Amino acid sequence: MSAQNNILPLWPKSVPNQKETAEKEVVELTEDGIVWITNVQKPTLEVYLPTKRTATGQAVVIFPGGGYHGLAYDWEGTDIAKALNAKGIAGIVVKYRLPWSKSITKDKNVVPLQDAQRAIRLVRSNAKEWNIALGKIGIMGFSAGGHLASTLGTHYKDKVYEPQDDADDLSARPDFMALIYPVITLGAPSTHSGSRASLIGDNPTEAEVDYLSNQKHVNKETPPTFLLHAMDDDAVPVENTTLFFYALRKHKVPATMHVYPTGGHGFALALHDEKLKNWTNLLFDWLEDLD
Repeated sequence: MSAQNNILPLWPKSVPNQKETAEKEVVELTEDGIVWITNVQKPTLEVYLPTKRTATGQAVVIFPGGGYHGLAYDWEGTDIAKALNAKGIAGIVVKYRLPWSKSITKDKNVVPLQDAQRAIRLVRSNAKEWNIALGKIGIMGFSAGGHLASTLGTHYKDKVYEPQDDADDLSARPDFMALIYPVITLGAPSTHSGSRASLIGDNPTEAEVDYLSNQKHVNKETPPTFLLHAMDDDAVPVENTTLFFYALRKHKVPATMHVYPTGGHGFALALHDEKLKNWTNLLFDWLEDLD
C-alpha cells in the first residue's frame, strides 16, 4: 500500500531553537509555476512510498533548494520523490526551516542541520513500517539543499539538539549522498553568496565559514557520493562540486561525478533538455550499483 502524501511532523514535542512569533508560513506559486515555501514554522516529512511489489528497499531523503531563503518544494522535492517511486525507491521530502526566519532564536547556522539530522533518524525509526531496508537510507539535495545534504553527510555526529524520543538514539549518518548542483563551500570565491548570507550572515567569522565549508570535513567515514553539476552554472560555480569530489578522492570515499558543459542552475529533472534529461538514469544506475 502506498503512503503517498503521508505528512509527518518532524518534531514530536517542541521545535528546537524556535520561539513563537506572528510569522506565518507562506506557500505560493512562482512565475514559473514552482511551489515556493518560505517562513517554514513546522518542519515536516512528506513520504512517498512505492508499492511493495516494486520496492527496492532503498529510500532517499530529499532536501529542496532555495538559497536557504525558500524551498522549491515540488520542483526539487515532490517531483523528485515521484520519479524515485517509479524506480521502486522511497522518496521522502523534508520541509526544513530556513535560518533567516525571525522565529529562530539563536544558532541560526545549525537550524537546517537540526532538521536534517532529525529527518534521517525519523526515517530510520519508521523503516520497518515503510518497507525500507536499514543500510539503504540515503539523502539527496539540490543547490542550498545540496549544501544541507553535504552538511549532514559530514556533520552527522555533531550534537545539535536535545533528544526528544527513541528515534534520536539512531544514527544520523546517511548511507549514501546525491548532491545536485550543490553549494559546498562558504568561502570565497566559489560560494553562493545568497546561501552564505542566509546561513551565516554578512560578516561571519572565519570559524563559521570553515565549519560549513563541507569539503573541509570529509573523512574516510563520509558516505559514498554522486555529484552532478553544469559547467555554465552562474549561480553556484562548478568548483563547489569539484572541491567536494577531490576531498572524497583524497580520503578514498567512493564518488561518481558528472559535469555537463551546459545546463545552468536549477534544472531539477531537466525533462525538456535533451542533453541533460538522462542524468536521472545515471543516478538510478549508481543507486542500483550500491547494492
